Amino acid sequence: MNPDDMIGRLSGPLSLRRRIGNVVALLGGLGGALFTGLLWATEPTLPGRTHLAFGAMVALGLAWAGYGAWALTRRTPLFALDRVVAAWLAVAATVLLTAGTAAIAITRGTWAGAAGVAVAATLAMLAVTFLLRARADHAALLRRRHELGG
Repeated sequence: MNPDDMIGRLSGPLSLRRRIGNVVALLGGLGGALFTGLLWATEPTLPGRTHLAFGAMVALGLAWAGYGAWALTRRTPLFALDRVVAAWLAVAATVLLTAGTAAIAITRGTWAGAAGVAVAATLAMLAVTFLLRARADHAALLRRRHELGG
């Protein structure tokens, strides 16, 4: 395989699996943001913390929808950049989840709250692991492209 063939393989369109995943991110994010926004709009007398939580959930849903749209509309090779962006979104979501769960656990002081914090922290660590792996894969693909003269 010569360098032009390799760069051609790296520059190909998204696979069906990736396209479906991006469509799911787009529609899931839009659906989640829409559902949460409608629920938020119909309950005006909620406490301030609940308004903050709903706002964060709407923002995360819109971020996932934006990610899905961005990844679907790119016409250039992504070189695993889409995985890096998705991993950053996952880190942001799980850090917010961990912080919110910890705040609830501290105010209530229950075993269930401590278990929730443990689960959320585990998810955050998993998201950071995915981020590190995605960044390494992205860097390796960029190095390979540079080696091949692309």
